[in-house]
Amino acid sequence: MSAEKIQIFDTTLRDGEQVPGCKLNTNEKLVIARQLELLGVDVIEAGFPISSPGDFEAVRAIALQTKEATVCGLSRAVEGDIRTAAEALKGAVRPRIHTGIGTSDLHVQYKLRTSREEVIARAVEAVKLAKSFVEDVEFYAEDAGRTDNEFLARVCEAAVKAGATVLNIPDTTGYCLPEEYGAKIKYLYENVKGIENVCLSTHCHNDLGLATANSIAGVVNGARQIECTINGVGERAGNTALEEVVMILRQHPYLNLMTGVNSKLLTETSALVSHMMRMPVQPNKAIVGSNAFSHSSGIHQDGVIKHRETYEIIDPKDVGVDSSSIVLTARSGRAALAYRFQKLGYNFDKETLDKAYGVFLQVADEKKEVGDSDLHVLVEKQNLVTAG
Repeated sequence: MSAEKIQIFDTTLRDGEQVPGCKLNTNEKLVIARQLELLGVDVIEAGFPISSPGDFEAVRAIALQTKEATVCGLSRAVEGDIRTAAEALKGAVRPRIHTGIGTSDLHVQYKLRTSREEVIARAVEAVKLAKSFVEDVEFYAEDAGRTDNEFLARVCEAAVKAGATVLNIPDTTGYCLPEEYGAKIKYLYENVKGIENVCLSTHCHNDLGLATANSIAGVVNGARQIECTINGVGERAGNTALEEVVMILRQHPYLNLMTGVNSKLLTETSALVSHMMRMPVQPNKAIVGSNAFSHSSGIHQDGVIKHRETYEIIDPKDVGVDSSSIVLTARSGRAALAYRFQKLGYNFDKETLDKAYGVFLQVADEKKEVGDSDLHVLVEKQNLVTAG
C-alpha cells in the first residue's frame, strides 16, 4: 500500500515573519520563496496583502515568480481584504485565498462582539466572495483549538457548502494536548457533511511546546495538510517546525504518510531563513540545530563510532549534514580521542594513547572544547610517536 501524501503549507513568509525584528523586504522574500519551491513545499503563504503596500508587492512578486507551488494570500473575512488578496495573486499559476474568522466563544464574545450565527454568516460570505476570484479557497476557523466541536463542525460545514476547498483548524494559542487536537480533527471528519471533498489542515502554535505533536496527531486522525514554518519561527513561541514534521513522517513509515519535501535541503534552507530573518537557531533545535548530530559524552561517542544508529535515529546526510560530529570535552573517552587522532593522521598504540589521554584530560578541564589544533600541539609537546 503506497503512502498517502501530506501537503506541506509553508507560512514562514506570513506567520513566521510576524516575529518582532524579523521583517523581510521583498527581495529577501523572493529568495526564500525560491528556496521553498526548490525544497518541495506544496503551498507558500506569501503574506497578508492588505496589511501594507510592501506585503502586497511581495505577494504579487512571489505569485509571478512561482511556477510549481500554490501561492496563498491571507485575508480576514472582510471584503477589502479578499479583493486585495485576489489582486495580489492575479499572476499566480496556482492561486489560493486564505480567509476566515474567529470561532471560539472568547473570540465571538470579546474580539468580534457578535453572535455565533453572525460568525457563520460572515464565514459563508467571505468564502463565496473569495471563490468568485479563485477556485482554491482555504477557510480558517481562528482559535479552533478552543472552539466547541459541535459549533466548529457547523462553521466548517457552512464553509464547505460555500465553496471552501481547504479547512484550516488552527490551535491558535497552542493550548491543545495532542490527544485533544487529534480528537477534534476526527470529530470533524465524522460530523461535517461534504468533508470528504475537502482537505483538512493543521495550523498549530507552540506556546506549550506541543505544535509538532499536535500536527502529527492531526494527520494521524485525517488531516492532509500541515501548516508550518522553517525553524518553527512565528509569533510568541512560534509555529510547527517544518523540518520536524517532515522528518517524523519520514522516520515513521508505519504511519503510511509522506511529503514531497527534499529533506536533504532542510539544513541549507534553515540556515538561509535564519540569516535572512536575523534569528539564530538554538543549538539544540531538533533536526537543524548545530548540536543535532554532535556527541560529547564518552559513552555516546563510543557507540556512534562503533555503529551510528546506536545514538542517531536520522542519518545526518538525509537532512543535508555531511556527518556526525564527535566533540572532544572532558566527558570524552579514549575511543573518541583515538578516533579524532586517526582523522588527523595519528595512529597510536595503547600505551601512547593512554599517555595522550591523561594530558588531554588536563587540557579539556581548562577548555570547554578541545579542537584539532589543540591535539596537534599536544602531540608535539609530548613527543608522541605513531605506531607502525
